[in-house]
Amino acid sequence: MNILLVGEFSRLHNSLKEGLEKSGHNVILIGSGDGFKDFSVDIDVSSKIKKSKILSLINSMFIRFLNLDFIKLENAFYYNQKINQLKGFDIIQLINEDALFTYPKFQIKFLDKLFSQNKDTFLLCCGNDYISVKYALDGKLKHSSMTSYLEDQSQKKRFIYALKYITPPYKKLHHFIYKNTKGVIASDMDYHIPLKNHPHYLGLIPNPINVDKIEYIPLNVNDKINIFHGINSHSSIKKGNKFFTEALYIIKKKYEDKVNIIETTNLPYKEYINIYNNAHILLDQIYAYDQGYNALEAMAKGKVVFTGAEQEWLDHYNLEEDTVAINALPDVNYLVKKLEWLIENPDQINKISKNARQFIETHHDYKEVAKQYLATWQNN
Repeated sequence: MNILLVGEFSRLHNSLKEGLEKSGHNVILIGSGDGFKDFSVDIDVSSKIKKSKILSLINSMFIRFLNLDFIKLENAFYYNQKINQLKGFDIIQLINEDALFTYPKFQIKFLDKLFSQNKDTFLLCCGNDYISVKYALDGKLKHSSMTSYLEDQSQKKRFIYALKYITPPYKKLHHFIYKNTKGVIASDMDYHIPLKNHPHYLGLIPNPINVDKIEYIPLNVNDKINIFHGINSHSSIKKGNKFFTEALYIIKKKYEDKVNIIETTNLPYKEYINIYNNAHILLDQIYAYDQGYNALEAMAKGKVVFTGAEQEWLDHYNLEEDTVAINALPDVNYLVKKLEWLIENPDQINKISKNARQFIETHHDYKEVAKQYLATWQNN
C-alpha cells in the first residue's frame, strides 16, 4: 500500500513508518519536524520564519498586537505548494486535529482537497484536541495536561495552544475531520479514556518504538546515580516539571555524594537522547495516565522513568505498581520518597530497568504495532 503520514510531534510517525516499511509498504511522511525537535520528514514544510530569530520576534509582535501568526500562514502556503504531490495514497493518517498547524479555515480547504484525491483517511489522537481538552476541562479526569489551568486560570496565556481547540473555528475543524475520516485511533490511555464509547473511536494502539534502533544499556549503579530531567519550556507547565525541579533540589541537598543531577531545556531531539544515555533515572512528566514518546524510548534503553503510570494503565497491561515505571504525581514529598527509595535500593533500579525494556519489546515493538495499524485501517 501507499501510505501518507501527515505531521510529526514526537517521532511516533517516524517509527510507524519504519514498521510499515518492514512489511513492504511505501510510506511518505510530510511535516515540519516540530520546530527545535527537528524530526526527520520526507517532505519538509518547516517554517523559515521560525528558524530566524529576527523574523520570529517580528511574528511574535504581530501575534501579540494583531492576533496574526505568519508562521500559520506560511505553513498553509507550504502545504498548498505540495498538494499536487500528495495523490494516489491508499491510506492517509493525520497525527492530530491540528496536524498542519495553520488556521482552521485553511486546514479545512487543504484537507478537503487532500481527502478527495486519495482513498481512506484516519485520525490519530496524539496530543491535545477538541475531545480531550473538553473532557479535561469538564473535570472528568483526576489530572491532565489542563490541571494547572483548572487550578489557576490566571495562567490562561500559557494554555492558549490547548484552549484553542474549544474555540468555534477549531470545533468546526474537529467536526469536519470526524465527518471525513474513517475513524480515530488513540496513542495512549490519556486519549483513550476521553474517547471511550465515541462512535468514531477505533481503539487504542500503543506508540510504536523502534527497538532495533534503540539499544538496551545495562545500568551500572556502583557509583553515583545519574538523574536526568529534560525540560521543554513550551509544555513544562502542562507536564508539571516544577514538581520535579523542587524534588531534585531536596534530593541534591540530601544525597549530594550519591547522585549526579542533569537538567536541560529545549534540546533538539538527537542531542536530548544522547545526553540522557548515561542516566539511571529519567524524570519525564506529571499529570499523565500513560507514557509519552520520550518516556517510552527511555524505557527501551532501560532507564527508570518517572512518568504517567496510573492504575488504569496498570490494569490495561496487567502490571504491578513500580515494576516497569514510576507513577509521577504532583506531590513533591511523594516524588522525593520515590527517588529516595531508588537511591537507597539500587537493586530496584536494575530490576525496573530490565522490566522496562521487556515491556517495550512486548507491547511497543514498532513492527508489531505497525501490524495493528494495518489491521485497523483495513478493517475500517
